[in-house]
Amino acid sequence: MKEINKLEDIKNKNPYEDIINLPHPTSKRHPRQPMEARAAQFSPFAALTGFSDEIKETERITRKEITLTEESLERLDQILNELEPSKKATIKVTYFLKDQKKTGGTYQEITGTLKKIDTYKKIIEIQDKIQIPIKDIVNIERIDLSNNENLL
Repeated sequence: MKEINKLEDIKNKNPYEDIINLPHPTSKRHPRQPMEARAAQFSPFAALTGFSDEIKETERITRKEITLTEESLERLDQILNELEPSKKATIKVTYFLKDQKKTGGTYQEITGTLKKIDTYKKIIEIQDKIQIPIKDIVNIERIDLSNNENLL
């Protein structure tokens, strides 16, 4: 009985007393992991994949498209009629670019040489084959590059 009590006393003092001084077991099939690789198991991970992208998308600001007055539309039409692509006019176009993901968009400004006005497709083409729908144009300015004055 004294031996049983002795074992119970040992277990009460330290429950791992029987294995504490044994050598660490090592596998013959699987080598120990190097220290550099051990740190990788504690690296952070994204529990909500794509959540930060969604937050950035929500923060991105878009603007409403301006509805032009009849006067402004007539003025733009007059400017387009006066422009001749054959004369290689340099123009500055301000236009509305619709956002692909949410309502609204942004106003873009581009300066370049007028290549083509396509009244059938209702687009204008500027150098480097940039096509802008005429309905999205807010302003067109013809630029004289020799003295930097606006002609229209």
